[in-house]
Amino acid sequence: MAFEDLREFIKTLAKTGDVVHIRQEVDWDLEAGAIGRRAYELQSPAVLFEKIKDYDGFRIFGGMLGTFRRVAIAMGLDPATPVKELYAEYERRIKQPIKPVITADGPCKQNKIIGDKVDLFSLPTPYIHDGDGGRYIGTWAFAVTQSPENGWTNWGMYRFMIHNKNHIVGWPRYSSHLGMVLHKQYVPQNKPMPIALVLGTDPLCNMVATDAIPIGADEVDFAGGLRQEPIELVKCETNDLLVPANAEIVIEGEIYPDRTAQEGPFAEYPGYRMEGAKSGVLWRVKAITYRNSPIFTMISLGVPPDDSSIAASLTAALAMKRRLLRHEIPITEVYVPPYGVTHIVVVGVKRGGNDVAKQIKDVLTARRADVNKIIVVDNDIDPFDFDQVIHAFATKCHPIRGIFCEEIEPPRGNALTPAYNAQERRAYRGAIALFDCTWPPELNKINEVPVKNSFDSMFPEELKKKVVANWKSFGFKEKK
Repeated sequence: MAFEDLREFIKTLAKTGDVVHIRQEVDWDLEAGAIGRRAYELQSPAVLFEKIKDYDGFRIFGGMLGTFRRVAIAMGLDPATPVKELYAEYERRIKQPIKPVITADGPCKQNKIIGDKVDLFSLPTPYIHDGDGGRYIGTWAFAVTQSPENGWTNWGMYRFMIHNKNHIVGWPRYSSHLGMVLHKQYVPQNKPMPIALVLGTDPLCNMVATDAIPIGADEVDFAGGLRQEPIELVKCETNDLLVPANAEIVIEGEIYPDRTAQEGPFAEYPGYRMEGAKSGVLWRVKAITYRNSPIFTMISLGVPPDDSSIAASLTAALAMKRRLLRHEIPITEVYVPPYGVTHIVVVGVKRGGNDVAKQIKDVLTARRADVNKIIVVDNDIDPFDFDQVIHAFATKCHPIRGIFCEEIEPPRGNALTPAYNAQERRAYRGAIALFDCTWPPELNKINEVPVKNSFDSMFPEELKKKVVANWKSFGFKEKK
């Protein structure tokens, strides 16, 4: 059974010991962010702040998907489900989208503030990190936008900061789905772009909003597939966009086609704050609707793991896998380790060699190069087991013939890469390093490929079966 809303998910986390309810007053100014950040770094439970300074009746929730354990709970699985099995189940469900259902009303409409009465400072938006450019209202929230040409509706996660009482400024990259539609379909027509910012939904809605769903496909369908039940949607008050009816808070507005404002700096997902203030898209807020006793969702971004690195481990890896399979590259699995913050990816292949590795690199950097290090391993290596990956890297990657580096031309570079200098980041210039940790296919497997000294490869099958069958009787414990 899917969770009806965020509140039901939090109740389940309470039963499994995966949320802490903080009932003493907490300051929205840095304190909530500091508590949330330390909770991530200690891999503590999620946090529900129940009393926010200056904001009676509001709550703040952080750490929704900050561990793979909470991802498993969100998917209705055993909390101890192994990461590899989570990947497989996510992949299975995402292939079975379910269309949403439209309803006339929903809990998100219990309170409405429209027009001149809008005041963004009425919401308990936290000032998260010391040094941020302002109070970030969109950190663990998703934006709903629509193409005026074909009705394609996109859910995407972008950062948004309060500019003043009725304006928000944000930084969706030009190459993002929101950025592409805005600059190609609205700006040339000098038309404002309707937008809705959604906070506090079933956690799988947030998960899908981080996924690189193909252009033209609606994320809401895939959220339904993940939940295995359709999402209930309701129409906004001031535009025709549809939003989850059970959302905690919905902020409606329109992005100006011809105005920008100062945005940032902000401590971002790679675990560093890299840039100062920059020009961001500006939008006017026309309405705020919210539930009674609403829950504001946030993420105190920083060094992994946190919601961003955990969610992207799944969604980025499987998006890359989809692209590689579409190009008929002989891969087995793709793994994005959370501590690599989507800057590094491990790809397993059925057959190796430089040619296959270079094909992988070309596909994964064709549109934009968020990743800057690719490790390719043979099919005897489990990409999810970093002990095996490091051993393959150390022993099978030739220091000259196995490493390939090249520049990524603008605008395909990832501006949120700490290793790049300021000029590279501003120009969206980047680089890619490819590590081929596979045996060259031209090597003779009988007398040229070294024999691996492992239990699986060095002993007869019958003997291995005997050893495994008697393992516990020998006095050993099974590896967890």
